[in-house]
Amino acid sequence: MKLTAKGRYAVMAMADLAAQGEGVRSSLADISERQGISITFLEQLFNKLRKAELVKSVRGAKGGYILNVPAESLTLDRIIHAVNEDIKAHGCTPDDRLGCTGRTSRCLTHNLWGALESHIEQFLASVTVQDVVEGRLPVLAVRTQELEAAE
Repeated sequence: MKLTAKGRYAVMAMADLAAQGEGVRSSLADISERQGISITFLEQLFNKLRKAELVKSVRGAKGGYILNVPAESLTLDRIIHAVNEDIKAHGCTPDDRLGCTGRTSRCLTHNLWGALESHIEQFLASVTVQDVVEGRLPVLAVRTQELEAAE
């Protein structure tokens, strides 16, 4: 599975921004301190998030960033794609339509990994930043309940 720090940290930073409240500005230094992400890395991410129009930058002494899309309608897939992340479960490239990397035909598990990618994309498209902030993640909630019941 290839979801790098870029995608994970972008979601963390956007959830942090949303958790501060609608229209509340946060500096990258504040987000960095709260989330443990380097400011340099956040600068790279927020440049891409700004270009994708998911955040607005506010200049001045009390400047920072605010969400440009309401947290309740901002899905995680939009954030991940904004920072140029792809969800990839197999090693095939788009050029490998007929065969898998290094092969002349598809491997036995090619369609399995493609289906997994599709499920992950659908899941990320169904979860909003507000869901993350409020802890409304049904799959995780079920797993947490199972773990608590086992104790």
